[in-house]
Amino acid sequence: MNSSHSLAATLNDILQVVNPTDGDWAKRFQIINDLQSVVQTVDILRGATVEPFGSFVSNLFTRWGDLDISIELPNGSYIPTAGKKLKQTLLLDVLKALKSLSGFHGIKYISHARVPILKCNSNNGNISCDISINNLSGQMKSKLLFWINGIDDRFRDMVLIVKEWAKAHGINDPKTGTFNSYSLSLLIIFHFQTCEPAILPPLSEIYPGNMAGDLFGVRAIAEKNIEDICSVNINKIKSDRSRVINRSSLADLFISFLAKFCDINSRALTQGISPYNGQWEDIDTNMIWQPKTYALFIEDPFEQPANCARAVGQRNLHKIAQAFQTSYQKLSTNQTHPLTVLVRPEVLSIITRSQHAGPGMNQLRLHPQGRTNQAGILRGPTGPHLQTYNGNQYQNRNGGSHSQTHRGAHGPTQAQQRYPSQNSSNKRVNQRPLQGSQSQSQDEVVSNNDTHKRNPNNGYSSQNPQGQRWRVRSERNE
Repeated sequence: MNSSHSLAATLNDILQVVNPTDGDWAKRFQIINDLQSVVQTVDILRGATVEPFGSFVSNLFTRWGDLDISIELPNGSYIPTAGKKLKQTLLLDVLKALKSLSGFHGIKYISHARVPILKCNSNNGNISCDISINNLSGQMKSKLLFWINGIDDRFRDMVLIVKEWAKAHGINDPKTGTFNSYSLSLLIIFHFQTCEPAILPPLSEIYPGNMAGDLFGVRAIAEKNIEDICSVNINKIKSDRSRVINRSSLADLFISFLAKFCDINSRALTQGISPYNGQWEDIDTNMIWQPKTYALFIEDPFEQPANCARAVGQRNLHKIAQAFQTSYQKLSTNQTHPLTVLVRPEVLSIITRSQHAGPGMNQLRLHPQGRTNQAGILRGPTGPHLQTYNGNQYQNRNGGSHSQTHRGAHGPTQAQQRYPSQNSSNKRVNQRPLQGSQSQSQDEVVSNNDTHKRNPNNGYSSQNPQGQRWRVRSERNE
């Protein structure tokens, strides 16, 4: 069998398994509601809201993904501020409330982290939750990643596949000194910025500035300013007819992703990764990165100069490079079946059982009872969890619901309307909206194709090699 075809089919099988189902969404919505109820039992937190962020809001989570939660303190219309000591105290109060009520287990308090968090697991699906206080920057970063999804639908597929591959190789766990999922997403953004032709621009072209530093004052105004700037720039990028089209398949992009970072351990000695500028940066000449105290530097493009890979140690960086090298060698030379390189044993077991159960992966379709509309787009069923969640929790600061100041998951819902994906009927997997906006249909759109069939112009502007808007920066030492 042709290795390229084998890898493409395998990636499709993996996506069918790791994509969250309606039930996975429902469980997380219920957990958010449950945590809101817990928070309301704490006297000092009366009026606080429970707001998700992370991969759940950016729509980059797998069906086993954890849930990041921010407890936002009431402060009128202004962005609340709280010192680390107050956050630690409040999380202790939440810890006591969680222990006194059923529904959660494995509760752990991490007080001395850069951002103090409370970790717990829900009894509903054993989903891991990380709870923090006033993490508005985390919420906005999640929305920005969600908006980036709308530029090219291969980005989301790559993130889900790379997460599974990284877990299979034991390099997606910051607790053990390897990548967190945010770093992996930024690596993929960087890869899409530096492939030829470029798929994504430097993120400075989407938001020129330090987003985290611009979150102050009236919250609705600060959020709207950021959203408006991103909206204008993303629409400009998507409507640019002079952009050169990158038609690389998902399989080709994954192979070139592995090849690009095979030498990440040696290159990290002198250079860092800057998704903000879309290029490798020399550490010695980048004064905001000084002094160099990390084995690997991946700059947070929305909170410069924070290093998203600060947990990675030198020994684990060598392990990470080995994972890239061995995976690239095996997949590019067709030494073994791709599944043995790409997935964990439990995922391999699911795929194997599904393939034995019948032809293809039909048993794992996200919405088996879905129906098609007049445009031929398969729509999944709505469920009770969508109704109970819709509008109940995310109220604005003035006490009303469904206003323009929706919080948490509602931001991406609105953003998806502002940044509609092109040719959505050709998509295999939905850029799934988050429920809760009155103006957003609760029907979820997915394609009813089992295989990845891409319109050559899907998600990209027309071709004109002479007029490329942004080109790959020259990469030193290559």
